[in-house]
Amino acid sequence: MRPAFPLCLALLAGCASTTPPPPPPAPPSWQAPRPHEGEPQALARWWDRFDDPQLAALVARAQADNPTLAQAVARIAQARAQLTVAGAALSPTLDGNLAASRTSNNFPPPTLTYTAVTSRVDAAWELDLFGGRRAGIAAAQAQADAAAAQWHDARVSLAAEVALNYLSLRACEAQVALDAQNVAAAGQIADLTRRKVEVGFESPANGALAQATLSDTRARAQAQQAECEVVVKALVALTGLEEPALRAQLAARAAQLPQPAGFSIAALPAQVLAQRPDLAAAEQQLRAAAASVDVAQAQRWPKLLLTGAITLGAVRIGGVQDSGANWALGPALTLPLLDGGRRRAEVDAARARLDEALAAWQQRSRAAVREVEEALVRLDAAARREEDARLAAENWQRFVEATQARWELGNASLIELQDARRQRIAAEAALLAVRRERVAAWVQLYKASGGGWDGSLAVGEEAGASRNLAATAAATTAPESNLSKP
Repeated sequence: MRPAFPLCLALLAGCASTTPPPPPPAPPSWQAPRPHEGEPQALARWWDRFDDPQLAALVARAQADNPTLAQAVARIAQARAQLTVAGAALSPTLDGNLAASRTSNNFPPPTLTYTAVTSRVDAAWELDLFGGRRAGIAAAQAQADAAAAQWHDARVSLAAEVALNYLSLRACEAQVALDAQNVAAAGQIADLTRRKVEVGFESPANGALAQATLSDTRARAQAQQAECEVVVKALVALTGLEEPALRAQLAARAAQLPQPAGFSIAALPAQVLAQRPDLAAAEQQLRAAAASVDVAQAQRWPKLLLTGAITLGAVRIGGVQDSGANWALGPALTLPLLDGGRRRAEVDAARARLDEALAAWQQRSRAAVREVEEALVRLDAAARREEDARLAAENWQRFVEATQARWELGNASLIELQDARRQRIAAEAALLAVRRERVAAWVQLYKASGGGWDGSLAVGEEAGASRNLAATAAATTAPESNLSKP
């Protein structure tokens, strides 16, 4: 009978291991056109490759002081602490207890007063027969790695958000500059029309039309200026800078869209998906869910606990002292017999969470492929449309100049001139929108490609100018955990 029990335990322990399902494969190739023929190139520190140093400075500032990143760092610290807690479960525990009391007893006589002092040391060690404790450590490690990857993902998302808001501000300022030119032109036309009305060369209706056009152009310019103010407020919130200091910093390159140095994208989707921190986090959460199944499964099997205690005591009565010691040592076996199906339900719940984690990974993987494809499509479309939009704006400008010259000579009506101006304004706005869309597509492609994260960097390595956050992250996420390990 003796050899059978260890063999039974070994067989049960082997049944407790759960392996996470393999993730779905990435598509074999991209369907959208890729820039620069798709030669691989690192994306890290890409913001420094813009022709606008202020963008890189704002990104670095946001990385240094942002509540979202601070929360991510705090989650890393929590996950590291939980990993320590899980690791401690494999070690023996040792607790000490010291008690002293003085007692008086006067019934029956004579009165006795005595002092008792007791010290006790208790030790316990649970043998991890079925791997539940080790599975708990694996789950905690996976959660810690997921928290570190989520910090990277938060950094990438924050950088892209700062860049897109900065791009929106510069595009808005450029539109304000165009609106100012349009207001000036509308003012000139309104003034000339008023003079013509006074001398009888134009009807009062055309004078009213010219004034209405001027007022409408001014109103749109004021609305556009308000939009710029809103974007400035967003940048203040993202970077933590005081608004006067931010405005002074932004004034040097007003109305100039930043131009990136184009980077290339890997030819195979699997290479791009491997460097996305959100997918790495989802994969680690999948591993943690699989380990949690083992933890729940281990609760259904017996537990073997080794316990021991040493007690020292002393009693003093009327000047007479007596002392002694005793000890105890032995195993304790706990057998789960009847729990109303609770442990089985906990295993079922853990398996359901594993299925949920797998579905979340698959959803994130598909979304990642879609985001890259969409960014590639937008980038290709914007690049092909920009030249046509530029030519359209230039030709509409020539047409407006010719129409205004004809109108001043009386060979064109005011309605023709106003229609030509509206077409020119629309063409200029379309050109600005295409240029903004092209830069935004680069930013979105940077974000969709994982922002240069490849899983081998320490959490604080790429912080650059973010001194405070980098120092905190480096302290809480030392390279002891290789994020790229399976």
